[in-house]
Amino acid sequence: MFDPVEAVKELVRFPSISTDSSSEEGMEGVRQSLGTLLAGLGFEVEMVETPLHPVLFATRGGDPDWPHVIIYGHYDVQPADPLELWCSPPFEPEVRDGYLFGRGTADNKGSLMVHIAAVGRLLEKNPDAPIRITFLIEGEEEIGSPSFEGFLERYKDRLEGDFVLLSDTQSPSPEEVTITTGLRGIVCLDVEITGPKMDLHSGVHGGVVMNPIQALCGLCHSLFTPDGRINLPGFYDDVLPVFDWERDELERLGLAEEEYADFLGVDKFHSPEDSSPFAALRFHPSLEFNGIGGGYQGEGSKTVIPSKAFVKISCRLVPDQNPLKIQEILTEALKERCPTEVSLKIIPGHCGAPYLVVPPGKPNTPADQSPVLARAFSAADHAIMNVFGSSPYYLREGGSIPIIADLKRMAGLDSLMLGMCTQESNLHAPNENLHLGMFHKGISVSEKILSAIAGL
Repeated sequence: MFDPVEAVKELVRFPSISTDSSSEEGMEGVRQSLGTLLAGLGFEVEMVETPLHPVLFATRGGDPDWPHVIIYGHYDVQPADPLELWCSPPFEPEVRDGYLFGRGTADNKGSLMVHIAAVGRLLEKNPDAPIRITFLIEGEEEIGSPSFEGFLERYKDRLEGDFVLLSDTQSPSPEEVTITTGLRGIVCLDVEITGPKMDLHSGVHGGVVMNPIQALCGLCHSLFTPDGRINLPGFYDDVLPVFDWERDELERLGLAEEEYADFLGVDKFHSPEDSSPFAALRFHPSLEFNGIGGGYQGEGSKTVIPSKAFVKISCRLVPDQNPLKIQEILTEALKERCPTEVSLKIIPGHCGAPYLVVPPGKPNTPADQSPVLARAFSAADHAIMNVFGSSPYYLREGGSIPIIADLKRMAGLDSLMLGMCTQESNLHAPNENLHLGMFHKGISVSEKILSAIAGL
């Protein structure tokens, strides 16, 4: 059996930044490393070409009557900038005080390795285990998985299975585990405002043209009501009411607003008045400005009226909001509210649907839920209690993994999502890290789940 920590280190050394065209060597290197690792466990490995980055597709077949588990992960990572804030080089993994530091240690190379190592241990002990396993590892998750729907169209017949197992979500601490039951969907778009055909001297021409920055700020301001709600007609129409058991789970978590505010470095929250910040980020949709610009950005003054200004907008959606409908609502509102003195350009970005699975035994559990999925949830509950010493939490998460909804829509697969990192893991930020104690416990939990599914 390979050393799982050393295996994570090897993956982290490859700068597999999917959004960066200069990272092709790192993307190729991490794919080959994963392929070699899985082939060594007896899997048949394929590299499926896509318009951007190949999907690694590795299968362990067997009797068609055996249960079939799909294990999902991604090998791409976020850019490491700003580099000066890292305590050690992002692609030179380093262990410090029980943590492994490096870009991708938590998201998602280390979290994926939890399940690869669990499969390795299972098959080492039980080479003939009656279970079919497929690894589905993509290279575009950090850029919205644009090739994944096409891949699913081609390969969905080979993904006929019982459920998806993955770890790309968070838990409250290294000693507590959340089984994630829901993910928010996403809609992204860029907005560009153009006024005069060139930057203008603000003294010579000030007061006679609409300033694109002024127009853009007014447009952004119009998207919210004074109490913080999103001011788009029909935006909330399809929001599914939160289940009572979900509110109970959030209450059981016992989070303190003061501690969360201190972690974020803010004095006051800006969530709707009828909602706690913890409920807002799990149960409510949001609209955020992710980047904004226009005019002179350098030191000192340059008194110009800029020709252009821009903003990047993203919405996080909850069940049962439709991302295409929300994209249309937002686009129409921007067009209607844009001042006529300037021109507007809207560039649609990636979209993804929200996802929700109801665990077995809850009042709202679907009657047609897969019995193997129900067995997996039960096995996870018992395994987490056994290994971590406490029952898991069943909670939605505020982030988005659009392909999870795609797998449900196109292949009929629900997902069991085990949070193997925490907010202190610094996902997408400098000094990303993996708690090694949680990592090793997670391997044990995953192995117990797979063993239970195989009937061992």
